[in-house]
Amino acid sequence: MAVIEKTTYSPNGKHPGHEHLHPGLEIGEHPNFIVIEEVVDREAAIEDAVRQILISVGEDPDRDGLVKTPQRVARMYDELLDGYAKDLKTVVNGAYFDVEYGDGEMVVVADIKYNSLCEHHMLPFVGKAHVAYIPRDKVIGLSKIPRIVDMFAHRLQVQERLTNEIADAIVEALDPVGVMVMVEGQHMCGSIRGVKKHGANMVTTARRGEFRTNRDLRDEFYRLIGK
Repeated sequence: MAVIEKTTYSPNGKHPGHEHLHPGLEIGEHPNFIVIEEVVDREAAIEDAVRQILISVGEDPDRDGLVKTPQRVARMYDELLDGYAKDLKTVVNGAYFDVEYGDGEMVVVADIKYNSLCEHHMLPFVGKAHVAYIPRDKVIGLSKIPRIVDMFAHRLQVQERLTNEIADAIVEALDPVGVMVMVEGQHMCGSIRGVKKHGANMVTTARRGEFRTNRDLRDEFYRLIGK
């Protein structure tokens, strides 16, 4: 799928909706200037790169089993890294609800399966995320929390950052009293290469608000997710 990137600059030289200047442009320069960036076919670029990798490892990219591999890989990355095309506002899509809920009680969504790509070797890591929050005024639609997890997981990642990005997004979306996130992951970069230790489970946590200071809340969270 070809992706055409078109950038139109407003009179002050800024991209509408973005806070960066085009290289070489100053604010106020070229008051009626319109810049159309070079058409970029990202899928074709990935296909060319994969073809070169195949050649570099000693393969023939034109043999029957590999002739369509570059296209398959390009489509795969388009799917696995679609988180770059999403943002929090679009993912949540206004799904906030006024619900009477007990003061200080938590909402937990456990066992959210995810897959991601390690940014160091671009190998998969997979696992489960567990998310809890204490509502202040509103709750969020049930499906939105797994969608938030996927939005960040479907980018080149490290698990530590993924965990914190999920927590910060819940804070931004809901302004809750507290948030706690636990992410478990099995990393292929540690199981099929390098140290080659199979079955190792990496666990990361992020705490915000009341979960930072209230141990009872943390204990309840762990109990509710079966940890």
